[in-house]
Amino acid sequence: MDRQLLACIRTFGCQMNERDTETIQGLLAQEGYRFTTDIEEAQLILFNTCCVRENPERKVYGQVEMLRGAKADNPELIIGICGCMPQQKEELTEMLERLTHVDLIFGTHNIHRLPELLHRIKTTGERVVEILDESGEPVEGLPAHRESDFKAWVTVMHGCNNFCSYCIVPYVRGREHSRLPKEILREAKSLADEGIKEITLLGQNVNSYGQDLRLGMDFADLLSELNQVPGIERIRFTTSHPKDISDKLILQLARLEKVCEHLHLPVQAGSDHVLKRMNRGYNREYYLQLVDKVRYHVPDISLTTDIMVGFPGETDADFADTLSLVEEIRYDSAFTFIYSPRKGTPATKMPDQVPEEVKKERIYQLIEVQNKISLELNQRLCGEELEVLVEGTSKHDAHFLSGKTRTAKTVAFPGSQDLVGQLVSVRITEAKTWSLVGEIV
Repeated sequence: MDRQLLACIRTFGCQMNERDTETIQGLLAQEGYRFTTDIEEAQLILFNTCCVRENPERKVYGQVEMLRGAKADNPELIIGICGCMPQQKEELTEMLERLTHVDLIFGTHNIHRLPELLHRIKTTGERVVEILDESGEPVEGLPAHRESDFKAWVTVMHGCNNFCSYCIVPYVRGREHSRLPKEILREAKSLADEGIKEITLLGQNVNSYGQDLRLGMDFADLLSELNQVPGIERIRFTTSHPKDISDKLILQLARLEKVCEHLHLPVQAGSDHVLKRMNRGYNREYYLQLVDKVRYHVPDISLTTDIMVGFPGETDADFADTLSLVEEIRYDSAFTFIYSPRKGTPATKMPDQVPEEVKKERIYQLIEVQNKISLELNQRLCGEELEVLVEGTSKHDAHFLSGKTRTAKTVAFPGSQDLVGQLVSVRITEAKTWSLVGEIV
């Protein structure tokens, strides 16, 4: 391999960041790059960053600092940072001062300009920094280099208008911009032609898709159109904001045969007091009624969520409300995390910040409750036959294959590598907290 054309990209954060990395790789592939996971053999190293929580930021600074010696030994090595972190002005200033060996810094709105930015570095030898405050209309027709031959992410919109008091996303991703339906359908048909069986529609809040376009087409209509694309066999979507789920969308969940029976519905907290301070736009009663409505129309749906503990002002009673909500709803799984202050968000300046030891105690309690529920719900599936899209070899046992059910459950089972990318029927024989074990029917 030509050392000059090897790139290593490290991605932090959500599915939107991972989808951005696919575009970055597509652009680099057109420039002649191939890809490696070995950072030592790469001539281009990019960190696609996340700023939703503090821990990923610390990791980025640590990993980039470790490359200072490599840059000194090889001045031709190009080191870049992109994604959400540079979009914050204070963070960008710190980067420029601390990480003097970094050659390239760009944000979330100008990924399409990467080839031009690299060209400037190579021709001038100077550091290039380009951050745009807003993206404007989505740039269409960009290439993508995907790891999978049978499933793909499809971005339907960029940005967020919600301004939850703890969240930095609207500041780094900008306002909501929906892609035109014809462009999304064109991409889905192209993916189907390439053999893609499952697509996951991405947006910070897919439920508000189309509101900025004023074309009379909402997210429920988009799902209906995509359901008709030949070759696509499964459709997923994330993330759904509870306040924007319409009855029409719930009916489409029940009616459209390709739309999977899984809904990720972030609740964040079970206390009205905390939800109001979070600026979530709904209360506990509304959320519980919404879940009842969804389960009435789609009885076998799998519900997952995001839950934050330790938000400023959260009392023991507030946390007890969250635990009781989890026990009442019985989520299939939950992404649980401790509140992390983000510069520039209102929550950072709120009084009554919760001590770290209290946050840790609460997260352990929450995880214990949720894990018990997850195991009980999985145990109910023993003996059932479920459709599984085979994704590859199990990470935990090389003799097993692994895949996902329509309800987003991970299943491991013995089978031939020839089945990767295929839909198979698997009988569940064993249940674990986070996965299932089965055998091909």
